Amino acid sequence: MSDQKSYRYTLMRGGTSKAFFFLWNELPADPVERDKVILAIFGSPDPRQIDGMGGSWEGYSKIAIIGPPSIEDADIDYTFGQVQIKSNYVDWEFNCGNISAAVGPYAINNGMVKVTEPITTVRINMTNSHQVLTAYVPVKDGKALIYGDYSIAGVPGTGARINVNNSAFAGSSTGKLLPTGNVIDYMEVDGIGTVECSFVDMMNPFVFVHASTVGATGTENRLEIESSDIINKCVAIRCAAAVKLGFVENAEDATALSPSRPCLAFVAERTSYTDYATGKTIHEEDFDFLARNIFNNTAHDTFMGTGSICTTVASMIPGSVVYKVNTDIAKETGEVRFGHPRGIIAVEVTVEQDMDGNYIVTKANMGRTARLLAEGLVYVRNDI
Repeated sequence: MSDQKSYRYTLMRGGTSKAFFFLWNELPADPVERDKVILAIFGSPDPRQIDGMGGSWEGYSKIAIIGPPSIEDADIDYTFGQVQIKSNYVDWEFNCGNISAAVGPYAINNGMVKVTEPITTVRINMTNSHQVLTAYVPVKDGKALIYGDYSIAGVPGTGARINVNNSAFAGSSTGKLLPTGNVIDYMEVDGIGTVECSFVDMMNPFVFVHASTVGATGTENRLEIESSDIINKCVAIRCAAAVKLGFVENAEDATALSPSRPCLAFVAERTSYTDYATGKTIHEEDFDFLARNIFNNTAHDTFMGTGSICTTVASMIPGSVVYKVNTDIAKETGEVRFGHPRGIIAVEVTVEQDMDGNYIVTKANMGRTARLLAEGLVYVRNDI
């Protein structure tokens, strides 16, 4: 008898993240056994993930499970898992906008949807939040197109642009775009004091603060954030926010019990800065405001896809922390561009008010690229 069991996988890049894709019937049906296998595949818990396939960073420690649709108005089901690196835990209460962009190409290449050229529309049921997003995928000769002239910050080169409509994802975790009912909240945080913030739940729940709140300028890169007290202040605010939104009862439990909800972003008025990886200057006239993302209590190298949607939606809600730093032209046109550590993200956003004064997201479109990286078998020891 073999000492190991094999599982067939596909490795996909979606936006600025990578994930292992599995068909729904490849992994164990029992959730407990499934999570054990997934953790073993990635080599978690271990900061280096040396005995598995993880990349020792949250952006490369992701899983996507794809299956036939469980609802009528979708073409496929997609379940996203954020595999923790240092703890024995897979977070299924989360969405990933970057990996979502790779789901359509995966489904097309595996014959799971009807293909039409030059664009195939894929309706994706995100089972994590029970909402449907629509991806518009360029196709050639029956397969997802790879080559194109569209570029995204944080990914070398260019590719075919995949348009993803995320407008249906308001209140994905809390049931409301504004979870507290307020555009601005004031929250007491141990070691910091009273913090002005905005809570917005669009694709994933976020708490937004001004960069000055955490002693930052908004131009910092990942290394600068994590080597300073900025990260400690961000984590303290995020943990307090998890209590505020009812995800945990005590702030000290937030890292273990709610590592991803909410995420945090700090924002600031635009000013030029440097992409620390390339040395390229990102000029202030090319974007509308600065934003830096804390995910799983670590600084993101670029910016989450779902966070990009949430941040730009927040920038269109009058009075919010993000709205205050946004430019007038972006508020007028809905073409919002913000600067992250490695470049600029652009999202087309429209936020309107209904008859009762509630804010409604009617457009949240973001372009991404995706690519098949590898296919094969991954092996897990029998004694996990």
